[in-house]
Amino acid sequence: MGRVTYEGFAEAWPTRTDEMGFANRMNGIPKYVVSATLGEPGWSNSTVIREDIAEEIVELKRRSDGGILVNGSGHLVRTLAEHGLVDEYRPMVYPVERQQAAA
Repeated sequence: MGRVTYEGFAEAWPTRTDEMGFANRMNGIPKYVVSATLGEPGWSNSTVIREDIAEEIVELKRRSDGGILVNGSGHLVRTLAEHGLVDEYRPMVYPVERQQAAA
């Protein structure tokens, strides 16, 4: 994730619970945030990638037992694509209800 996405997720997920166990999964899996400005990550199992993004992702892909998912972070996806590090795109769009302006 990029820093902005990470900060939103890190604010929400640690306090979430659900019957299906998705919150436990989100809190338990390794998470990587690409940022030059984020201090120490507070969310469990989080690692900050600060430099050599392409090299770090190549190594992460080598060590990974499965796919690597990028949530949000359009700038990060563009950086990964520029280095040939995107194997598959699965765009997901979440509808947002627009609020009507008060008359």
